[in-house]
Amino acid sequence: MKKTLTLFLSLALILALTSFSAMAEEPVSGTGKGQGIDGDVVVKVTADAEKIYEVEVVEQNETPGIGSVAVEKLPAAIVENNSLMVDNISGATVTSVAIKDAIVEALNEAGIDPAPFQQEISAEDAGEKTAETLDCDVVIVGAGGAGLTAAVRATQEGAKVLVLEKMPMVGGNSLKASGGMNCAGTKFQEAEGITDSGVAEFIEDTMNGGHQLNDIDLVTTMAENSSEAVDWLESIGAPLPKVAATGGTTHKYLHSPEDGSPVGVFLIEKLSAAVEENGIEVMLNTKATHILMEDGAAVGVMAEDDDHVYTVNAKSVILATGGFGSNFELMCSFNPSLANAVTTNHPGATGDGIMMAEEVGAATVDMDQIQLHPTVYQATSMLVSEKMRSLGAILVNQEGVRFCNDLATRDAVSAAELEQTGGYAYIIFDQNLVDHNNSAKEYIEKGMASEGETYEELAENMGLEGDAIQSFVETMDKWNAAVAAGVDEEFGRNNGMDDDLSTAPYYAIQIAPGIHHTMGGIKINPEAEVIDTDGNVIPGLYAAGETTGGVHGGNRIGGNAVCDFVVFGRIAGLGAADYALQAVEEAA
Repeated sequence: MKKTLTLFLSLALILALTSFSAMAEEPVSGTGKGQGIDGDVVVKVTADAEKIYEVEVVEQNETPGIGSVAVEKLPAAIVENNSLMVDNISGATVTSVAIKDAIVEALNEAGIDPAPFQQEISAEDAGEKTAETLDCDVVIVGAGGAGLTAAVRATQEGAKVLVLEKMPMVGGNSLKASGGMNCAGTKFQEAEGITDSGVAEFIEDTMNGGHQLNDIDLVTTMAENSSEAVDWLESIGAPLPKVAATGGTTHKYLHSPEDGSPVGVFLIEKLSAAVEENGIEVMLNTKATHILMEDGAAVGVMAEDDDHVYTVNAKSVILATGGFGSNFELMCSFNPSLANAVTTNHPGATGDGIMMAEEVGAATVDMDQIQLHPTVYQATSMLVSEKMRSLGAILVNQEGVRFCNDLATRDAVSAAELEQTGGYAYIIFDQNLVDHNNSAKEYIEKGMASEGETYEELAENMGLEGDAIQSFVETMDKWNAAVAAGVDEEFGRNNGMDDDLSTAPYYAIQIAPGIHHTMGGIKINPEAEVIDTDGNVIPGLYAAGETTGGVHGGNRIGGNAVCDFVVFGRIAGLGAADYALQAVEEAA
C-alpha cells in the first residue's frame, strides 16, 4: 500500500509538473509602442519564450506608400524568421525601427525576454541564385511616376509590359511631390478664366527658371503636351482641377487634386490602380543591373532579386529609375559642398539607370545641376510644399523679418536662406490656409509647427527674442497691408497674394535648404529616345522622368517634375510600344 501511494504521488507530481510546463509555454500577448515618422506605432505581439506567433500593428499614422509599406511587410517577415534581426524596409527605416522597438516593449510587457529574438540570423549557404528567363514586349525599369505612366500608356497601345522595381514599394520620389502638376492651356484654366498662362508663357517661365540651360526642344514638347497629359490623367481617374501659381513663375499653371491632397500620393495611387486594371506585372525588390544589347539596339535587361538572376528579353527598354539625390558620392563628385546636406530623396534614388545607360554608350547632360529646395524640415528631411507659399505663406528669419521674394526660384530662395543667421528660416501661415490645404494640416499633426493665438505668442513659441518679437509683429502687419494693396513693395512678390495671414491661430515651421532634385541625367530627344555620345539614337532604348536631363536646365520650377514624368512617361510608353510591336510584325 505504501509503495502504491508513493507511486501515485510520483505520477501526480510528474503530471503536475508537465501541466505547469505546458501552461508556462502557452503563448501570451503584450502591447508596445515605438516612435514613427508620424507619431507612435503601436504593436500587439503574441509569443512565448521561443517563438513569435503574431505581430499586429494596431495603431499607426505613417506616410502612405512609404512608412505604410513597412507596416504591411515587416511584421510578417519578423514572424516568418522568428527574429527582430530581419532587414528594415528600404525607404521606411524610421517606421521599421519603430515597429521593432514596439515589439521589444510588447515582449517585455508580456514577461518574455526579447534577447533570443535579437540574435543575428545565422547565414546558411543558399547556393547560387536560380537563373530564369522572362519575355515581354516592353520592359520598364523603375516604378515611380514616369515608369507607371509609361507602363499604362504602353499597355493601352497593346504591348505586353513588365515593370521592374528595386524597392519594396512603387512610387519613388514621385510619392514626395506635394504641390501639383504644371500645365498650360487646359480646360481647368479656361474654366477659371485664366487666359495668360498658355504654352508660350509656360516655355518662357521654364527656360528663365532654368537659367536658359534647358533643352528648348524638350521644354517645348513638355509644354505643348501638358494639356493632353492632364486630360489623360483624368481619363484614368486622376483629375487635377484646382489651379494656382507656384514659385518662379508669374502665371497660374499648377494643377492639383480637388481635395487638396498631395499630388504625388494621389497620382501614384491612381496610376497603381490603372496598372492593376490593365494586368501589368510589377516585380518589386528586383534590381535591373545591365541593359542587354544586340546589333546596337536595346533588347532587354539583366536583373536580380534575393533568389534569382533574370534575363528579361524585350523588344524595347524604358529607363525610369529616377535621379541620384541619395547618392552622395556621385553628387559630391560634382559639388563637394553637398557632403553634409540633408536630402528629401528616397533612398533608392541612386542613379542606377544613368549608370546603366552610360555602360551602353548613352550621353548625359547637366549632371552638375543639383537643386536645393528652400523649405525642408530638417529633423525628418520632410519637404514643406511650395504650395504653402503659393497659397499665401511667407518666410521670415530669426530677426523676425522677410528677407527675399518668398516665391522666387528655388535656387534663389535657398541661397537667400543660407545667408541668414543660422542658415535657416521659418515659413509662416495661418488658420485660413490650414482650412484650405491638407498638407498644412498634416504638418501640424506631425508636430512640425509652432503655434500662437497672436503674432507675439507665435514669435515667442518660435524662439524669437527681444526686438525680433516686435519686428515679427511689424512684418506680419506690413505683409497683410501689402496683400490688401496687391503690391509687395519690399521684394516684388507678385503671386500667392490672394489671402492675407490674419486668421488666428498662426503657425510657423522652421525650415532650411535640402537636396531635392538632380536636373542632370540621360540625354533624350523629344521622342524620349536615348541619345548616345555621338549624337545618335540608341534603337529600342527610351527614358523618362528624373533619370533624364535637359528639361529643367540649371533649376527646376516647382510643379514641372510631375509634368515632366507624365508627358515624357506617356511619350516613352507610346514610342517603346510602337517600336516593340513593329519588331513583332517584322519577325512574323
